[in-house]
Amino acid sequence: MLGKTAGGLFWMYRQLERAENTVRMIDTGQRIALTRLRGADDEWGSVLQSAGVYAGYMEKHGELRKDLAIDWMLRDRDNPSSIFSSIAQARMNARLVRTALTHEVWEAMNGCYMRAKDLLSRKINERDLPAVLSTMRQRTGLVRGATHGTMLRNDIYDFARIGTFIERSDNTARILDVKYYVLLPTTFAVGSRLDNVQWESILRSMGSEGGYRMIHGQEARPRDIAHFLILDRRMPRSLSFCAHKLRDNLGYIAKDYGQTPESFTLAEKLCRRFMSHDIDAIFDYGLHEYIEDILISLASLSRQIEIDYRFYE
Repeated sequence: MLGKTAGGLFWMYRQLERAENTVRMIDTGQRIALTRLRGADDEWGSVLQSAGVYAGYMEKHGELRKDLAIDWMLRDRDNPSSIFSSIAQARMNARLVRTALTHEVWEAMNGCYMRAKDLLSRKINERDLPAVLSTMRQRTGLVRGATHGTMLRNDIYDFARIGTFIERSDNTARILDVKYYVLLPTTFAVGSRLDNVQWESILRSMGSEGGYRMIHGQEARPRDIAHFLILDRRMPRSLSFCAHKLRDNLGYIAKDYGQTPESFTLAEKLCRRFMSHDIDAIFDYGLHEYIEDILISLASLSRQIEIDYRFYE
């Protein structure tokens, strides 16, 4: 496969995943704001930080305002990680690799873009926001469904999955990191009702509240939630699930191409180093430090994938 084709697939699905993650973050921001005693505008600083777009937002607007923060994450063309920008970039990459996609995947991707363009052509008021977020979540889900249902399990599919899981693991890690270092107003809130409500909001943001209840019951215990989101390989947004899928798909490509590139070695190290501990050891080490190390490893892995498969040649 040409490097440009591999890169186009990788970034198409990474940007599609980013759009869905941003939808979930906006929805979670709305929920978490209801648990805070301070002004609702201030709350959005944590959401922007979790999405990694705080600096760009402040450079443009200079003050925290809920309506501006939502618009920045939802549709602002100056924000390359806004929902609309991510979907537009995903479609552009889909056009570049059109011959590698099935008709169903292309139609779903194009339909997702056209619907986003229509819905996000104007600023969204708070009353209409839930319906818009729901539509965007459904549209990105249709592309993913068409991919699973119609694509051959070959290197094309593998690069699509690698882009998805790089982005998903990065998002899960950032949400977990911002939980204790931004969301909580003081360390005294740890273990409080406020703390538990925020953990529940994190579960909802990842669409994993139902799965958690099946395994751990109705009570939201921070230790169990952290274990679920970090180490439970049955949960498709957990760090462990994503890390092992990255290793597996890179392994399939390595086998198909008859070589073992550095990126596969890094993926194996990611699984061995970070996913072989229990949750108590992670908390003893420090959740923030653990997540920070994972984010550095994911960034290195992403860069190495681009090098190994010559995305820009």
